[in-house]
Amino acid sequence: MLRSVILTATTLVVAVFLIGLPAQAAQWRAVPGEPLQPLIEQAADGDHIYLPEGRYLGSIVIDRPLTLTAEGKAVIDGLDEGHAVILSAPNSVLKGLTIEKWGRDLTQMDAGILVQEDATSSLIQGNHLSGPGFGIRLDAVANARVIDNVIRGDVSLRSQDRGNGIHLFNVSEALVEGNDIRRVRDGIYIDTSRDSVLRDNHMQDLRYGVHYMYAHDNHLENNLTRDTRTGYALMQSKRLTVVGNRSEGDRHYGILMNNITHSLLRANQVEGIQQRRDSNDQGLVSGGEGKALFVYNAQYNRFEGNRFAHSDIGIHLTAGSEDNVVTGNAFINNRQQVMYVATRLQEWSEDGRGNYWSNYLGWDLDEDGIGDTPFEPNDAMDRLLWCYPTARLLMDSPAVLALRWVQRQFPVFRPQGVRDSAPLMTAPHFGDADT
Repeated sequence: MLRSVILTATTLVVAVFLIGLPAQAAQWRAVPGEPLQPLIEQAADGDHIYLPEGRYLGSIVIDRPLTLTAEGKAVIDGLDEGHAVILSAPNSVLKGLTIEKWGRDLTQMDAGILVQEDATSSLIQGNHLSGPGFGIRLDAVANARVIDNVIRGDVSLRSQDRGNGIHLFNVSEALVEGNDIRRVRDGIYIDTSRDSVLRDNHMQDLRYGVHYMYAHDNHLENNLTRDTRTGYALMQSKRLTVVGNRSEGDRHYGILMNNITHSLLRANQVEGIQQRRDSNDQGLVSGGEGKALFVYNAQYNRFEGNRFAHSDIGIHLTAGSEDNVVTGNAFINNRQQVMYVATRLQEWSEDGRGNYWSNYLGWDLDEDGIGDTPFEPNDAMDRLLWCYPTARLLMDSPAVLALRWVQRQFPVFRPQGVRDSAPLMTAPHFGDADT
């Protein structure tokens, strides 16, 4: 009798335990040419839908936690209207899909993949998107991951008429990593967002590679831009960490900072930011020099261990861009190392260590690696030329050369500007600054 009671109790415990287990996820297989939406509506939370190679016509809405995985080249054709795929359920997963021909209405913000607010912790990985509107758009969602996707815009449209590759609005804690984005408007646009990471992305042939607006406490790490009009446009944001990024051959700006405060730029490499020139080596646009780093109305930032090289202008500061720390950087073979349009003295060294300047002509008699005389990149003639660009015609005249010589011999005539009191004699190895 006792044994029977024990067995009965054990059976009840096991039954209760089994009832508490989630049902095993079902696996579904789509049929090329057949609509996907009815299959999605049959599936239960957590199910897995496989898409064999072929075309699937029409847009789809995923309103429950599902995983969609391509087998071969499975193409979702948006039929040139609206969004191709909408995610509106948490933990949604899209892997390996090819998504084409969604809408081009930028007012409606048509997207290849739209991730809505309820789609928290969703994963979009390894997909190929090609279309006229926005590629992947994240709207007010948290913890989304956008990884290893390939996104291409429609080259038949003007760049300003294309959508952004990855567009984030009001997101938090997003990860955008390893994506290859080309020929859209902006590669990655992030607006009114926080605590997100943009890492290891490759962006090329764009207006802006990365475009920040009102995005605080974000990380921008180890990205690459090429052949854009501006590599990294950082605007109206605070507490950005910008580390290990590269800008190569971008045209107008490598890194542009507008109203950025309390941010860190470390170990970034910007090279070859030059405007196009004619056969006489003259810029095609007056005042259109390429700037490796442009700093406009930005204060309380730290620039450390960066490399700015082979550009028209190494760094241009204006509009109250003061109270920044600039140390341990390398300014190498820029046509003009510094353009500082203000009258307040800026000391660019910290704790006896300044920056490396390829055109520094001082000496180091005590061989401590620090130049014995300060480096001041600009003189009164530079200021005159900035205020009156037509005076460049006199750049190499005897009168101008005489004035430059007088200023070097009698520093009392030198205007206030940038001074590096501890210039480095050798360029620091890239990434020397602690990261």
